[in-house]
Amino acid sequence: MPLHVPPAPAPALRTVLTALGSPTAVREARTPSLRSARTPLSPELPLPVHLLERAGTLGGAQRTRLTGWRFQIKEGERAVAAGEAVLTADGWAFSHFCEGPYVASTELALRQAEALPTPYQPRLLSVPELYMLTLWLHADSTADAASELFAPGDLLVPLAPAPPGIAAHRPHRAADLLPALTPRLAPPHRLRATA
Repeated sequence: MPLHVPPAPAPALRTVLTALGSPTAVREARTPSLRSARTPLSPELPLPVHLLERAGTLGGAQRTRLTGWRFQIKEGERAVAAGEAVLTADGWAFSHFCEGPYVASTELALRQAEALPTPYQPRLLSVPELYMLTLWLHADSTADAASELFAPGDLLVPLAPAPPGIAAHRPHRAADLLPALTPRLAPPHRLRATA
């Protein structure tokens, strides 16, 4: 079934397009593939980026917070980098370009998700404490991309490289994977001083 990719906010797309058109932004980015591009670059496949809220680990429903939109930067048919726009107090602003394993891993996970029999809304879920990024396949394919809660039937596909003990590119039910991450997110126990 096709994925239902939500439309990115027009101002978020404009910031990435402006950065792609800026020789300074491209030259200063740590993305050699952008500097060496021989054909026009285009931002495609916008995915909302959500941050897993740490407060959810203390009990209750896991929540997320929309932090930005990530675009696959393509040269022809191939993704060579990603560009991200973030929401600030003044509106959408360009954040950064990046390249590396998550660019190809995101592309692979999206292709795998396209083959699933159920329609999903693709998102990215970041778990910074674990240096983990997942493709979040939201079961409500018509939901607002900024919605913060997981739905029954949501899948999480850890992108490579995944943290030790978590298989990359294997779909996990969110209801199963999130509780498994909880102990890893818990604050370390404080050592008590003994007298």
